[in-house]
Amino acid sequence: MTDTQAAGTDPMKKVPAQAPASDRRPLLKVTGLTRHFPIHSGLLRRQSGAVRAVDGIDFTVNAGETLGVVGESGCGKSTMGRLVTRLDEPTGGTVEFEGTDITHLGVGAMRPLRRDIQMIFQDPYSSLNPRHTVGTIIGAPFKLQKAEPAGGIKKAVQELLELCGLSPEHYNRYPHEFSGGQRQRIGIARALALRPKMIVADEPVSALDVSIQAQVVNLLDDLQKELGLTYLIIAHDLSVVRHVSDRVAVMYLGKIVEIADRDSLYRTPMHPYTTALMSAVPVPDPRRRQRAGRERILLKGDVPSPINPPSGCRFRTRCWKAQEICASQEPPLAAASAGHQVACHFPEGASGEKTLASA
Repeated sequence: MTDTQAAGTDPMKKVPAQAPASDRRPLLKVTGLTRHFPIHSGLLRRQSGAVRAVDGIDFTVNAGETLGVVGESGCGKSTMGRLVTRLDEPTGGTVEFEGTDITHLGVGAMRPLRRDIQMIFQDPYSSLNPRHTVGTIIGAPFKLQKAEPAGGIKKAVQELLELCGLSPEHYNRYPHEFSGGQRQRIGIARALALRPKMIVADEPVSALDVSIQAQVVNLLDDLQKELGLTYLIIAHDLSVVRHVSDRVAVMYLGKIVEIADRDSLYRTPMHPYTTALMSAVPVPDPRRRQRAGRERILLKGDVPSPINPPSGCRFRTRCWKAQEICASQEPPLAAASAGHQVACHFPEGASGEKTLASA
């Protein structure tokens, strides 16, 4: 960044260094969050059921940290991200941002908060309007919020482009003239336009070539250090989550089954589902794989339908440790150790040999 960018009221003004993790305050607090999509059938279109996409989850995101959310496709990760940013209306529960309940705020009441919570979408090809230039796309948040940055919108957009690794001369180009990685950088620049406090990134690199993924991940990491951002990153790639996250939450069938700091989760996962996910991560070197003593855990059966999830523990139909209590009682998400919560009646007390500890 240039000195001009960092001075005055510029939208890309630098922020003070981040506080230590122990001193960070909760920026986002989610309690009992649910989202059920009704199913209608018959001539009268009566509700016959519901898809329980998100079915009662609790977590917090502290200011300046990155919370990664992982899980199989269809577990409710993306729906959760849309609920947090209020792009979708929750069925139940609460979402608090900086101590303010935003769960059911209307469009007018949410408008000022849109400055502080932004989203990066999964597909850079469909998230950008092909009929608009890059300057119009990135400048849209300024116009919607009636914000006039110092030096004008064009200058602010060009500074955002440069900040995200693009050329200021790209201002008048159209999205089809860019590669996938460049389009995602445009999406990131748009999210940064109003200098938000928190960004929800929904699979930000899954649609990109592997050779480009590392560049975008490193860009997000640099931007967090530069601007003091808070991230909620949704992904299914465990390697990406491990690289960028301070804490990691694991979702299964609309529920959070485990949440812990990154090192603790990857070293000693406690939920059997997390252990199975870790075992699926490939280790290219056979000698390292043999030293780690890692064995691939193949889960039996398919993921149950979110329309009619199993009773008790939702993972019990695929779990090798399931017993009678798992079918009758749903395990709460409870603290198993300092900073490590797990929802399991029989957690993996010592499963380091099945993780990426030495990968």
